[in-house]
Amino acid sequence: QMQLAESGGGMVQAGGSLRLSCAASGSTFSSSDMGWFRRAPGKEREFVAAVNWRGSRTSYADSLKGRFTISRDNTKRTMYLQMNSLKPEDTAVYYCAAQAEGPTWNVWGQGTQVTVSS
Repeated sequence: QMQLAESGGGMVQAGGSLRLSCAASGSTFSSSDMGWFRRAPGKEREFVAAVNWRGSRTSYADSLKGRFTISRDNTKRTMYLQMNSLKPEDTAVYYCAAQAEGPTWNVWGQGTQVTVSS
């Protein structure tokens, strides 16, 4: 069973940058599509970005295009989310997820807090 662990969250001022990492255990990482989601206070969880198993295709929430970049390194079993020009409304708990068994997000990390101050 794959397990995921996020890191890299923290507090940053508006306009700053953070890079989140998602480290995976288990042998299925390199064959799994991966994604980032976030949940802001008082809001539903929302999709942020996804990358296919090869790293050759990415997708983003429309509102985040141009500021966030998703990537992965299968040799390190790690996925990344580079976040630039951060805004206070990006404040949320960020989760990584995997489509480890079938086309659903069925493996989740514990989340990492990102707080952007104005």
